[in-house]
Amino acid sequence: MAGVRRLRGWPVLGRDLAVDLGTANTLVYQQGRGVVLDEPSVVAIEVGSGRLIAAGHKAREMLGRTPAHVHAIRPLQDGVISDADVTERMLRYFVDQVRPSRLVRPRMVVCVPSEVTGVERRALEDAATRSGARRVYVIEEPMAAAIGADLPVNQTAASTVVDIGGGTTDVAMISLGGIVNARSIRLGGDEIDEAIIAHVKSEYSLLLGERSAEDIKVSVGSAFPMTQELSTRVRGRDLTTGLPKTVTVSSVELRRAIEAPVLQIVELVRATLDVCPPELSGDVIDSGIVLTGGGALLRGLDERLRHELGVPVRVADDPLRAVVRGSGRCVEEFGSLERVLVGNRQF
Repeated sequence: MAGVRRLRGWPVLGRDLAVDLGTANTLVYQQGRGVVLDEPSVVAIEVGSGRLIAAGHKAREMLGRTPAHVHAIRPLQDGVISDADVTERMLRYFVDQVRPSRLVRPRMVVCVPSEVTGVERRALEDAATRSGARRVYVIEEPMAAAIGADLPVNQTAASTVVDIGGGTTDVAMISLGGIVNARSIRLGGDEIDEAIIAHVKSEYSLLLGERSAEDIKVSVGSAFPMTQELSTRVRGRDLTTGLPKTVTVSSVELRRAIEAPVLQIVELVRATLDVCPPELSGDVIDSGIVLTGGGALLRGLDERLRHELGVPVRVADDPLRAVVRGSGRCVEEFGSLERVLVGNRQF
């Protein structure tokens, strides 16, 4: 409670930040301004000196295209930090882009997966502190996503949210300002991309990069049969000849290729609903399930879940920014969200 009392006096100076440090993208919300930064969680490092050459969109353009003296990497894997030093430098670079003053260190709200370990949480807090934060507060991603999706988290009726990120998928049932039940797996959009790469490699002896796989997923990927199926041309390196090669891939075969990770997401939601209190089961039928995160944009995923689980499913407005909007509201409206944060033991 001492931490809560300190937060009540937050001045509206536009300095405090909320950060969604994701496997695929990093988003920053600034008090009084809204979302001010949305960049890929990618950095380009000079080999040997370790100098930061680029971060965000510029670094993402370098993936798979760098010369020997430059290494483009993603310092977060499965929703947690895999390279603490590089993550700190990337986060510092992003924070420096948006902080209005170098003299005042901002307070920072950061998001973590619901089943993150204590060591992983501490690594994130340390990275945020070393990047320039005066004090760091933590909120779980599904709670932030529910707040950002405008779900009635303080009411007795349950709200169910499924947050599908690049490296993790979190499912949570929320009632009376707290998480009643939550489950998480280290699986998300990256695993779907890997399934696409493996399929094209086995079926066509064609080697794809991460960016190409993601582009294919966005172009023709789907989790449920569509009225009009799609197709796209895929370019890569032929593993037999070593030469460039182009093939055509349909949404039907791609749906088969990504069935395994999609089924794992479906089963995670099913397992979460199976253990929910019976009083809340009726609420799920009435209010349904809300999808957030970049994975929510996969075509037909809401229809697949609706078909498999027999409950209403919808995609949140602007699902990519639901988590950072929710954590941003913790910065803007701490007084009104105090019950949510204290009840969930986040601050």
